[in-house]
Amino acid sequence: MTGNPFTLTFGKEPKSLIFRTYQNSEIVEGFRQNPPEFQVCMITGVRGSGKTVALTTIANAFRKEKDWIVVDLNPERDLLKTLAAELSSRPDTFQLLKDAKINLSFLGLGIEIDGVPPVTDTAIALDKMLRHLSEKGKKILITIDEAVSNSYVREFASQFQIYLRHNYNIFLIMTGLYENIYELQNEKSLTFLYRAPKIELQPLNLGLIAASYKKIFNLSEEESIEMAKATRGYSFAYQALGYICFRDQCSWKEAIPQYDAILEEFVYEKIWSELSMKDREIVKTLASSDSGKVADLREVLHISSNAFTVYRTRLIRKGIVISASYGNLDFALPRFREFVCRQYA
Repeated sequence: MTGNPFTLTFGKEPKSLIFRTYQNSEIVEGFRQNPPEFQVCMITGVRGSGKTVALTTIANAFRKEKDWIVVDLNPERDLLKTLAAELSSRPDTFQLLKDAKINLSFLGLGIEIDGVPPVTDTAIALDKMLRHLSEKGKKILITIDEAVSNSYVREFASQFQIYLRHNYNIFLIMTGLYENIYELQNEKSLTFLYRAPKIELQPLNLGLIAASYKKIFNLSEEESIEMAKATRGYSFAYQALGYICFRDQCSWKEAIPQYDAILEEFVYEKIWSELSMKDREIVKTLASSDSGKVADLREVLHISSNAFTVYRTRLIRKGIVISASYGNLDFALPRFREFVCRQYA
């Protein structure tokens, strides 16, 4: 038997992958336009929705182009210093920066120019580096996966705004959970992020999931569609269900107990731990409801229409529930209803 085409490892690009062609191309083409349609973009979605894979796919598209320099940054490290170190050490930028006579020896970045005073501030050094690279026709794409509103990210985003005002060829893609991106946008000095496009990852196309399962497991049309529906288009669920069925050589229905266990252990427990008590109460009430009607939920919860709208909007943005039809709610995530019921069993 060949290796499993599915993976349970977050961030790793699996062999069996369904691309979000439209959403990815929307970002790529926006950056490529002259002048660019935008230079900052944020990708949000629930845990396991494929944010890292989407980011990797977009970054790899630009890595193939000679004028683009792609730098991946870790949000838990000093982003300005890391970017400066990366640009000064890469083979494709080192000589360009050396020719520009930018003395970076004081910062420990290895470029020392005789007769040129060293730059002693990282932000100023980056300004000089980005100006020169932009003048040489280079475009720098920076990616930050799972951004959070910590001091490193806030400082970097604030400085990035200055580089944008200088019209440098610099681009930024950040991924993050809805609440983390929202918190970052609400920083008083970072309001420019509100104007940046935000791509909320939608469920994968069920037809493409069904076609993938049909090919890999040699299923009938009807069986593949039923198996696809069991994922609700949730990216991690597509991988998890396929992984179990391939590993155990079983049908998708036989895989349900293991499927539930993996969803719970890898994703749902974390999602649940991050919900407020009121969020949990609303989710529990929805899990117990036969109708999913907002009016019925409000009656059970004894909550006003305005107050309920606030919680409803937040749960939708978190990717936990969807507005199935006017006045009705349902769970966006597969088997999440069953998971919630187990919490209160």
